[in-house]
Amino acid sequence: MKKIGFIGTGIMGAAMAGHLMDAGFELSVYNRTKSKAAGLIERGAKWCDTVGECATGQDVVITIVGYPKDVEQIYLGAGGIIDSAQAGAYLVDMTTSSPILAEKIFAAAAKKNLHAVDAPVTGGDVGAKNASLTILVGGAEDDFNALQPVFAAMGKNIVYEGSAGAGQKTKACNQIAIAGTLAGVCEAFAYAKASGLDVEKVYSAIASGAAGSFQMTGVARKGLDGDFSPGFMTKHFGKDLAISNETATAYGASLPVLAMVLHEVRKLEEAGNGDLGTQALLKYYGVK
Repeated sequence: MKKIGFIGTGIMGAAMAGHLMDAGFELSVYNRTKSKAAGLIERGAKWCDTVGECATGQDVVITIVGYPKDVEQIYLGAGGIIDSAQAGAYLVDMTTSSPILAEKIFAAAAKKNLHAVDAPVTGGDVGAKNASLTILVGGAEDDFNALQPVFAAMGKNIVYEGSAGAGQKTKACNQIAIAGTLAGVCEAFAYAKASGLDVEKVYSAIASGAAGSFQMTGVARKGLDGDFSPGFMTKHFGKDLAISNETATAYGASLPVLAMVLHEVRKLEEAGNGDLGTQALLKYYGVK
């Protein structure tokens, strides 16, 4: 595998694509906003004018885009990835998307002798920049093994989760766990503020104990400092939670905490906070 088409060069994708270039892969790139790929083009990546062009003649096509509707369009739409990729190519969707859609893409790809895997990531912008992402992979195990050099350029904890859709299901588990943890952290500080405690003193007392977590020290801490710049945007968190909530219903699981946090995130989006980091949940609780 030498030639990679990379589609989606946003906050995460640009850094991930850069690591692939560092590892010696020949990169072609496409993004709806060309300026977001400028740094990669300056380094020698080939710019493509369409998704189909970016997929043509590649050994591997990697995507990390916004929403499931975007994934469906670029993979299954006319002139998209499955129409354009050469037989035998590996198709790697690293978007957090629907496991049901991942299964659909896998089946459509297999009919054309293409190897599709779903490989969503965790670790945020810091993990992308440091090439330390956790990569959760669903699909054929042989394809997972073949893609190891590609994944190793972008992440550290690379886990085969099972058949098509399993990577997306595992990412849903991750986001569900984050939702409850972050909401609990925000509620703790809302309680501290309402009861007349000094929030900073409470943070100092509990952040390094049993209540400590990355959501407290790595996310809420930024918000307490007044920094709401996104490591992960609230609107994308809402998208992830909505996918988790919809598929939980389809699978027969009742997840009331997930539903509650999804409601809170949607309220933040309605208030114009969708582009802020997930630490904006402190605003919902009136802590900041």
